[in-house]
Amino acid sequence: MEEKKNDQIERDIKVEGAESKVAKESHDSEKQETASTDSKEQENNTHEDHQSKHDNNKENEQTKKEEKDPLAEAQKEIEELKDRYLRTAAEFDNYKKRTLREKADLILNGGVKTVTAILPVLDDFERAIADKSEDPKVIKEGVQMIFNKFVKTLESLGVKKIDTKDQDFNTDYHEAVAMVPGMGDDKKGKVIDCVQTGYTMNDKVIRHAKVAVGQ
Repeated sequence: MEEKKNDQIERDIKVEGAESKVAKESHDSEKQETASTDSKEQENNTHEDHQSKHDNNKENEQTKKEEKDPLAEAQKEIEELKDRYLRTAAEFDNYKKRTLREKADLILNGGVKTVTAILPVLDDFERAIADKSEDPKVIKEGVQMIFNKFVKTLESLGVKKIDTKDQDFNTDYHEAVAMVPGMGDDKKGKVIDCVQTGYTMNDKVIRHAKVAVGQ
């Protein structure tokens, strides 16, 4: 009986030892797993830190690239202004040459319109000269017709006669060539006679009328 009891105690001790060993092994395994998990987490954290630093470096480099260099920007602006100036200078030079050419053409050919308008009057003079009539009245009427036609032609070109009859003397339109005394107070300062007709062209005086003025 005593032996059975001792055998039972011995078996219990072995069971307890086995359970303790299993518990220890389980505990060690848990520790290893925990350590492995911590190691992996640490590695992941380390990798994330490296990746974050790498991304930050890339962002910083990109930011530096995006930041404009003031000197480079100034040089670029100078080049643009220089190009704009050269283009403007070339356009102005072309404009000046074109204007000078047009002005020269106007000087050379500006009288074409006037001459063309006068040519019909010249034709009338040729016909009048070729006419064999000796009747003074007919000749005078013919000359008057040519004169009237010539006046109308000038008016179509903007040329008008300066009116002097019973007009006050005006230095803007008249040129006094003689002073006529004893004409009375009502004639003082007025045009008495027109010695040479004056004309305006498009309201600009091209020749003053030469007149005698009452004194």
